[in-house]
This record gives sequence, C-alpha cells and structure tokens, in this order.
Amino acid sequence: MPVATLLPFTATPNRKSASPTSFRLTEKFILLLVFSAFITLCFGAIFFLPDSSKLLSGVFFHSSAVETNTRTGPDSSDSGSAGNDVRVLAKIKKDHEKALLEAKDTLQKRPDEIKQAIKIEKEKVVQDSMGQGGKDDSNLPFIEYHRPPGSTGHEPLDPETRERRAKVKEMMKHAWDSYKRFAWGSNELRPVSKQGHSSNLFGNMKGATIVDALDTLYIMEMYEDFDAATDWVEKNLDFNVNAEVSVFEVNIRFVGGLLSAYYLSGKEVFRRKAVELGEKLLPAFKTPTGIPWALLNLKSGIGRNWPWASGGSSILAEYGTLHLEFMHLSKLSGNPDFAQKVMNIRKVLNRLDKPQGLYPNYLNPNSGQWGQHHVSVGGLGDSFYEYLLKAWLMSDKTDDEAKKMYYDALQAIETNLMRKSSNGLTYIAEWKGGLLEHKMGHLTCFAGGMIALGADGAPSDKTGHQMEQAAEITRTCHESYTRTALKLGPEAFRFDGGVEAIATRQNEKYFILRPEVIETYMYMWRFTHDPKYREWGWEAIQALEQHCRVEGGYSGVRDVYASSPNHDDVQQSFYLAETLKYLYLLFSDDDHLPFDHWVFNTEAHPLPVIKKDNTDRPNEVE
Repeated sequence: MPVATLLPFTATPNRKSASPTSFRLTEKFILLLVFSAFITLCFGAIFFLPDSSKLLSGVFFHSSAVETNTRTGPDSSDSGSAGNDVRVLAKIKKDHEKALLEAKDTLQKRPDEIKQAIKIEKEKVVQDSMGQGGKDDSNLPFIEYHRPPGSTGHEPLDPETRERRAKVKEMMKHAWDSYKRFAWGSNELRPVSKQGHSSNLFGNMKGATIVDALDTLYIMEMYEDFDAATDWVEKNLDFNVNAEVSVFEVNIRFVGGLLSAYYLSGKEVFRRKAVELGEKLLPAFKTPTGIPWALLNLKSGIGRNWPWASGGSSILAEYGTLHLEFMHLSKLSGNPDFAQKVMNIRKVLNRLDKPQGLYPNYLNPNSGQWGQHHVSVGGLGDSFYEYLLKAWLMSDKTDDEAKKMYYDALQAIETNLMRKSSNGLTYIAEWKGGLLEHKMGHLTCFAGGMIALGADGAPSDKTGHQMEQAAEITRTCHESYTRTALKLGPEAFRFDGGVEAIATRQNEKYFILRPEVIETYMYMWRFTHDPKYREWGWEAIQALEQHCRVEGGYSGVRDVYASSPNHDDVQQSFYLAETLKYLYLLFSDDDHLPFDHWVFNTEAHPLPVIKKDNTDRPNEVE
C-alpha cells in the first residue's frame, strides 16, 4: 500500500524539497510514534504470547538451525521465506524444550557428576572437530572388548585349600590397606617407619604400587579397592615428567600392569595410559642397532646405559624383556612400531655368534657386539629366556622363531650351566668367560616354573626329562629356604667350599619379598598337582607372616640366617604384584587364569594369548 495513503501529507509549494517524499517536522513526529508503537507490539508478543520464551531463546542464543534457514539470498521468494519461518519456529520450539529438560536433569545431579559430564562433552567436541572417525581422543582404534576366560575364579571345594586361599587374600588386604594409609600415591611403602618410599628406577613417576597391584586386586575380587586404584590412575598417573627411568622396570611394572588391568576389566583408561606410556618409551630404541638404552629421560627422549654395564652395554634381561608388552601395545594401538622394535632385537641377536650357544648378558647398542662374556639365568639374563618361551605361547604357538631360540638356548644352558651337587641338588651356575661360578640366585629359581611351562612344547622325547629338571630345580630352591633360620630364601646361595644351597657372603643373605620360588611352586602345582608344592607354599606364608609382617605392612629382612628379623623397611611393589598373586593362584583351581588363555609377564601381569584364528579381526580383543 502506498505510503501516502497511510500518512496524510502534502507538498508545500513555497518549501524546497530534496525529493518528492520529504516530510515536514510534524509528519516525521507522527511516523516516529507509529514506528515506536510497532516495536512495542513486537516486544509484547515476545514476552506475553504462548511459547514466546522459545522464540526469545532462538533470538538470543542464535540456534544454528535459525542461522542456516534464515540465510536466504536476494532471489528468495516471499512464499519460500514464509515456509522457512514456520520451520524455524518449530525448530526453536523443539530445541528450547530439549534445553529445558537437559537443564532440569543437570540441576538434579551432584557437582562431581556435572564436572564429569562437562569433561566428556568437551572430549566429544574435540574428537568431532578433529574428524577422527573410528578413533578416540587418544587416536586409538575402536576395539570390541571381550573378557578372556578365567579372569576371576571360584572358591575351592577343599576346605583347607579354601582357608589358605582366604589367608592370602587377607595378607593382600593388609599390604594394600597399609600402603593406602601411609603411602598413597608414592611408589612404595616403608612399613616400619610408615611413610612413602621411592627408588631411582622410576625417576619422579608416582604410583608404582597402585599400578602393579591393579590386577591382583581384580583377581582377588577386591573391587572397591580396584575402583579406588582406577580412579587414581585416571586422575593422577602422569608420564609428562622430566625424569630418567629404567625402561625395563617401567615396562614390566607400569606398561604390564596397565595392559593386564585393561584385559581383565575392559576399562579404556588402562589401554589409553598403556599406549601413552609405550609411546614415551619408543625413543629408547634410537640407537645405531635398535637395541634400546637401559635408561631414558621421558621428557627429552635422551637415553643412556648403566655406567657399570661393561663399557656402556645394554643388558640382556632388560632389552630382552619388552616383547610381550610391545606386541600387545601394537595390537591395542594399531601402531606396528611397537612390534617392529622388538622384532628387530631378534634380528640383531640372530646375526651374532653365541659362545657355546649361550647369550652373554652384555651387548653394545652402538657396535652391535657382545660385551663381557658373562652368562646368567639369574640377574641380568633371566627374563630374556622366559620371554622367548612366552612369546611363542602368547602367539598361540605360531611364533616359530621364538620357539627355536628358546629350546636352543635351554639346551645350551643344560649343557654348560646345569650342574648337580655332591648331595644331588640340581642348580644352574653362572658362566664367566668359560669358567663356572657355582652360585645360584633367588632370581634364577623362576627357571623351575619356566622349564615346566615349556616342557609340553619340547620334542616328545624331552618332555619328561624337562619336567624332571623343573622338579629338581624347584627342590633345590626349596632347600635354600629350609636351610635358613627364618625359613625364607637368601638372595643367592652357593655350592662350593663344602656348602650347598647356603649363602656364604653377607651381601647375599637378604630377602626382599621376592616371588620366584613361589612362582615355581605355582607352575609345578598346575602341571603335577603334587600336594607338596602347596605345602611348600604354605610354609612360605607362615614365614612371611611370622618374620615379615609388621603393623604397617610387610618388610624384607637383611639376614635370613639371623635368629630374629632385622627389617629393611621396604614393601616392594612386586610383593603385591607377584608374590601374593602367585600364592593366591597356588591355592586356586586351574581354571583361574588358565595357561591356554593367559601368559604372565615377568612381573606376574597376565596377558591374553593372541589367538591365531582371530588374525582377520585385529581390532577385537578375545
């Protein structure tokens, strides 16, 4: 409608106008009043008409749908605009009703739940903005989780066995509660002085006992404690530290503990943390040969070897004890680098000549040549041999290279290192440049269990022989316990100078809650069901309770031959991870963590066998 019909005005002949539509002052005033009335009417509609608040929310909060639907070009028709307006108003109404419901729900939540919801929403926004499709915020592939068989067991039918198993759980509760009370967040506990403790193996990383104990808590069905430990890991476990750590110790305790906790519980935080830490360890492999450094600064990525290790050499038991964890890291991350790094170690070793078929403890990572020709199945060498066997088993017996390396090495050990004392005790000596040192370490006592575990895979004519060897080594290690005053084994014992299975040097008489003898009892029980192995385990429990238990936890002792214990005031993290776990399994049924589905890393963290019939489903955990 023409404006002239609404506003009565006439042009004035004696007034010059800039245009035919110029207004006089009174006409401008009338126009302003009309425009003000129109604005007032609009705002009244917004505030007082039904559903007007929904329209207001669309105006002030700029709904994306509104913005999208109102961006019409100059060629848009009036009818199209009208249709858009209807859809916009409907969208505004729907969005606002949804917002009101969400606000109502939010106000009913606890503050910590609100914070968690905000955190999750932020992570989702970041993930969507990165367009990762199929990967989470840590760039990890989606994996369909299936808990492997036997992650928890059931009560043994035999009353005595059930009672002893319950006793082990009570011991774990005392050790854990003491750590929680006096050293929560520290790496380890000083149970006598009741405070935290940390060695230089972990730099300034924290929580070694928490991570090491996760799977033990789960296996023993201590779920409230497991949840508390999980919460600590999620909120406090930090690898962004300027610290030099032992690659070996961090791998077997932290990476192994996190992987095991993931496979047992299915909680993604453990997978995420394990892969994050694994990536932090990869710079250790930046050497001319790919043989990793022993020590690594997690922040700078600079590595080095122990200064005492044969001219800057890497140590067999350290670089040879990464395979199980790194194969699982590749499986869970989709990153083949982890597997490639440990497979390259084998290539280096297979190019080298082995003296008498043996693997020396020292290898120079720069030259790729052996250091001193010192061979041990105990400290510095032990878990390398263990991981050869377990790599084959964990591959569902498809890793033939690992199998051959293990059985060839075991034959060389039998030929060159295994000896029998004058009173018939079988032991594994150490080899130094062709000369034998007739000493066997507590660490070497794991070999009884290892040989038993591998006997079934040996050539048929050797299976029985290897089981006999395993039983004889186990008996020798038991003797090292019974020949002490405290009925706990020394760090090392000798077979020379007229003594057998006895420590003769003061610096070898200590006991630091080590698990290897009990570990072997557990394997021997599983394979033979000879009741003596459970009796020997019960003897160890009684000795631990009598001489190592204190008000604030469990402590090692400085001299197992003394009539009364002198405590060293350290509750090692591996006491919860290994010693108590192996004792618990010794008094559990065989279907609790069965060997055909699980393989234990050298810190007793169970990892599932990677079944060969699932190779076409790499992103599924069986």
